[in-house]
Amino acid sequence: MSGKSTFLRQAALAVILAQAGFFVPAASLRLGVADRVFSRVGAADDLSRGRSTFMVEMIETAAILNLSTAHSFVILDEVGRGTATWDGMSIAWAVVEHLHDVNRCRALFATHYHELTSLADTLQACANVSLRAKEWKGDLIFLHAVQPGPADRSYGVQVAKLAGMPGAAVKRAKAILERLESENPSGTG
Repeated sequence: MSGKSTFLRQAALAVILAQAGFFVPAASLRLGVADRVFSRVGAADDLSRGRSTFMVEMIETAAILNLSTAHSFVILDEVGRGTATWDGMSIAWAVVEHLHDVNRCRALFATHYHELTSLADTLQACANVSLRAKEWKGDLIFLHAVQPGPADRSYGVQVAKLAGMPGAAVKRAKAILERLESENPSGTG
């Protein structure tokens, strides 16, 4: 909703356009030659082959980790969200470290695992950016602007409200969220 998937895709498209010598719709772009562009964005299953959405995600992520090089450009969106929280976060964490330490590629990695933002403190070539949003009179407004640093919070319940979820369900979700956050301030479980 805030535009993170669009941000990832437009970065990959800018790399492809620049590589092909086409006009890049940007004030400027400074990026060396990329040998390949890899993308893991979106959710889809492959039931005809017996592959769940999560398995497809893992197969595609494995291909990126196995094939990308220091000259590749990689975009990954929400790796690890198709399984339990601890499993997913562990996978996402390992993927970020692998891309940084082993592949050494240029990558954009979008996640809702706030714990991963601490990697910017320990991985030399890692930084955080987030998409701006603000609440106004009880409503959520996405500003579609990128800013330095991690997001200060998630807005899932507000997005559910924007999507038209019944008011009683939104109210209940807020109550459950408040309870879970008070029981587990780290945001995981």
